[in-house]
Amino acid sequence: MDLFDTVSEEIKKAMLARQKVRLEALRGVKKEFLEAKTAKGAAGELPDAVAVKILQKMVKQRKESAKIYADANRPELAENELAEAEVIAEFLPKQLSGAELEAEVRAIIERLGASGPKDLGKVMGTASKELAGRADGSAVAALVKSILNS
Repeated sequence: MDLFDTVSEEIKKAMLARQKVRLEALRGVKKEFLEAKTAKGAAGELPDAVAVKILQKMVKQRKESAKIYADANRPELAENELAEAEVIAEFLPKQLSGAELEAEVRAIIERLGASGPKDLGKVMGTASKELAGRADGSAVAALVKSILNS
């Protein structure tokens, strides 16, 4: 079962269980998936790789919104955004731990023969592709920079 079908099933379960926040988050995910499926050039298909990118974007948006709400002293809205982000994150691949991420990045740097800050673009291009969906892009970038600058 692909991610689209999984989300559709989870919507049904959330409706039956009367889980308002979960249902709202899942409906948002399904909306984004449907838009991607019907977009020009998609041919009615939604590969899981594209679905994962959509999910990552949605989680990031929710977290950014929560921060804005928290800064505006609206904790109830921030809490709702974080709860939705948690629901959406359930469908993402397992995230790498700090140690696993560092090991992967060091292996990529060694494999590419990168030696300093001048190789940042080359390393980031490869790392972004290989770690897509398993690690936050900003965390990867920070780690690559710190390793290459040392």
